[in-house]
Amino acid sequence: MSSLLQVQEVSFQYPGALILEQVGFSLNKGEIFCLLGPNGCGKTTLLDCILGWLKPHKGKISLNGTDIGDMSAKTLARQLAYVPQSHERTFPYRVREMVLMGRASYLGPMSSPSGEDMAIADEALEMVGISHLKNRPYTQLSGGEGQLVMVARALAQRSPLVVMDEPTAHLDYKHEMVILETIVDLVKQTGLSVLMATHIPNHCYYFENNGIPTRVGLLKDRHFMGIGRPCEVLTDENLGRLYNVQARIISCDLENGRQLRQVVPISTINRSKNNQGVKN
Repeated sequence: MSSLLQVQEVSFQYPGALILEQVGFSLNKGEIFCLLGPNGCGKTTLLDCILGWLKPHKGKISLNGTDIGDMSAKTLARQLAYVPQSHERTFPYRVREMVLMGRASYLGPMSSPSGEDMAIADEALEMVGISHLKNRPYTQLSGGEGQLVMVARALAQRSPLVVMDEPTAHLDYKHEMVILETIVDLVKQTGLSVLMATHIPNHCYYFENNGIPTRVGLLKDRHFMGIGRPCEVLTDENLGRLYNVQARIISCDLENGRQLRQVVPISTINRSKNNQGVKN
């Protein structure tokens, strides 16, 4: 199977600071790839390179076999969409208008959205379950509702790949689950591919637990220290190296025959060592 996205030996540096060094991975159709790693490890920088906002100093990034450096902004927007972790709400656009912005790459400089564009926006709203909000001002939505609007806008682009940068950041427990459930449903229903940066290892397990082809890349110290299925690379030892925490992987059988895996954090490794040295 040919890869939808290929990242080949990508290196990036800011003046005086090497952020990524010969990083590489691939992403297939209908697959979720999770970027996992501590703050400052380069997850967002890598996403910005893939989105074409930053230019790698070395290496190559390709979509469907074409170097993104050879693509126009309009062509690239038709190949991948972006869901940020937060979005400034400075003007009270209606929800439907926000989603219609995802059709920008299909419009001419002076043209207005067509009936087809309207229908695509409405379909995207329906797919994420927020059609009832389409006439609400975007500035009046909750955080979770606003993120669903961003997902709908990405779907309206009709691109095969969606890049998400911590899409559940700042959300409550329910709306975090709503976003994850929506991602699972979209991948199953449409064959969408998702590249997602996250701080939460259990997100990777959630997708795998729900039968989605899922791989995770553990990014630390400018490199991937491991790439593979969550059940393969999310081990006690790897999580300790990645986050400097002591954790355990637990599993249980569900009624439908599937196995549920979860990461349970116990303590930071330094605190664990200090506690071992304390005598009562």
